[in-house]
Amino acid sequence: MNPASTLHDAHLETLAARVEERAVGPCRLLTLHTPVRDVVSWRGCFKAHPDFAAGDELVQVLTVSLLDKGTRRRDRFALADVLENRGAQLHFSTDGLRVACQGQALRKDLPEVLEVMAEELRQPLFDAAEFEKAKAQYLAGLQRSLENTAAQANGALSRRLYSRAHPNYTAPTQEAMERLDGLAPEQVRAYHTRHFGANDLILVFVGDVDSEAVAATLGAALGDWPTHQAPPAFSASAAPQPPGRTVVSIPGKHNVDVRMGHPLRALRQDADYLPLHVANYILGGNFSARLMTRVRNEMGLTYGINAALDGITTEYEGHWQVGVTLSLENVEKGIEATLTEVRRFVEEGVTDDEVHAKKTTITGAFKVGLATTGGLAATLLLNATRGFDVGYLDRFPAEVEALTRPALNDAISRHFHPDAFQVVLAGMQQP
Repeated sequence: MNPASTLHDAHLETLAARVEERAVGPCRLLTLHTPVRDVVSWRGCFKAHPDFAAGDELVQVLTVSLLDKGTRRRDRFALADVLENRGAQLHFSTDGLRVACQGQALRKDLPEVLEVMAEELRQPLFDAAEFEKAKAQYLAGLQRSLENTAAQANGALSRRLYSRAHPNYTAPTQEAMERLDGLAPEQVRAYHTRHFGANDLILVFVGDVDSEAVAATLGAALGDWPTHQAPPAFSASAAPQPPGRTVVSIPGKHNVDVRMGHPLRALRQDADYLPLHVANYILGGNFSARLMTRVRNEMGLTYGINAALDGITTEYEGHWQVGVTLSLENVEKGIEATLTEVRRFVEEGVTDDEVHAKKTTITGAFKVGLATTGGLAATLLLNATRGFDVGYLDRFPAEVEALTRPALNDAISRHFHPDAFQVVLAGMQQP
């Protein structure tokens, strides 16, 4: 089975019209039959409602990591055999408010693989020995992150921009390690009982899919999965500190990761989002962007530089971020050069040529992302979780193409404020 099962460009214009949608018990099911033979890819998610201020995101990560380590019916080896004997894939992950799943299987094997997926979601064993292994692996990852300048810079910036109750907040690594050390299997079991259920459950299947057969299989496996009663518990707004600087010391490092950012008072569904997205791409979205051209290629001050709209959803605010990696001797010079280019960008705006070029790049990348069954399923799911109708699949490129230079410059002037940047440096000694 080829995991990169591709679709022909001729089908892109009418994809949304071919999506079938129905309710299967508590599940919103979207299916799209494509010319790829025998292979079906799927993506899905549900809302777990972690309490971020209470540190639930750590418990949620551990819970998800244990789903495939045994159920009350089968041990981890029996579960793995079902997948390996069929060449199938099944993975779970966590993304803030939601727990997600993704998989791929041959059409004939789909019922058995979906049965495993439902069993792991609904009846995980949470074996004590497996719990300790998962905890040790997570702890090792946290310990490695202490030496990762990019991870430490991103985390420190999040703490300057958000409260603990915001999904984009990252706890200090040492604090996370101490909390992890105190966790027991009972807490994971309790979290699963309270936070796993069919809340806003969405599943998307793309490929050689039989919609009726998938609906019947899901009805048997998840049709009676109840919703949980945990309420939403998160802050939707940023809570930034006054503009300032944080230095995270990581001895022995020769490079410094710098992050500069401020909150964006815009959600993904807002009219300003797409103009900001394209404008930011012009500034720092790829190798031909302004920051890369000027600070890296012409001035030779950085190994890498970019700009991003980060952590923005339809449910909570995110931020605008500029990141640059610098050598120790070029830290202050590199920061000043970066800020100079950002300020010039905000003051002067973008050009017609830049707008045309980046619109072509963005729409082209979007279409390439729809060229596999997995990519198409992921896009359909993302739009569904945002509350967008399936027609957005076809409208997105047209909406990008309709953007104009005045619209971008207007959004830039109202939302991008480099003088409000929080600045974080990770990898150098405290002054």
